[in-house]
Amino acid sequence: MKKSISTIAVMIMMVVISSCGAGRAIMRNQNQSSTQVHLKENNFKVISSVSGSAEAKYWVLIGGRKRQQMYNEAYAEMVKSAGLMDGPRALVNLLTEEHVGGVPPFFLKRTITVSGHVVEFNR
Repeated sequence: MKKSISTIAVMIMMVVISSCGAGRAIMRNQNQSSTQVHLKENNFKVISSVSGSAEAKYWVLIGGRKRQQMYNEAYAEMVKSAGLMDGPRALVNLLTEEHVGGVPPFFLKRTITVSGHVVEFNR
């Protein structure tokens, strides 16, 4: 009897202490600019990969920020690190990733990361 109680207690502690997480990636055009780029010729080269992220923490489902605010912050950080003013450059292949982890409902941590590639045009 004592062994089964201690086994159940250990299993409950493993569930409580372990951190669970879920993630998803969203590929969609959230950049609503009207610039059209036709890549028929080899007139560009990929300069670098850039990313930006934002994080929010929730205690007992209270606190943090809204998802759209976090996305805007992560996107602004990515654009800032891209160096788009250094020449004829553009951001392509944008990917938004979201990860939610913690011990629900007591503690949650949401991280949104936006990443993409910087291309520079030769001609």
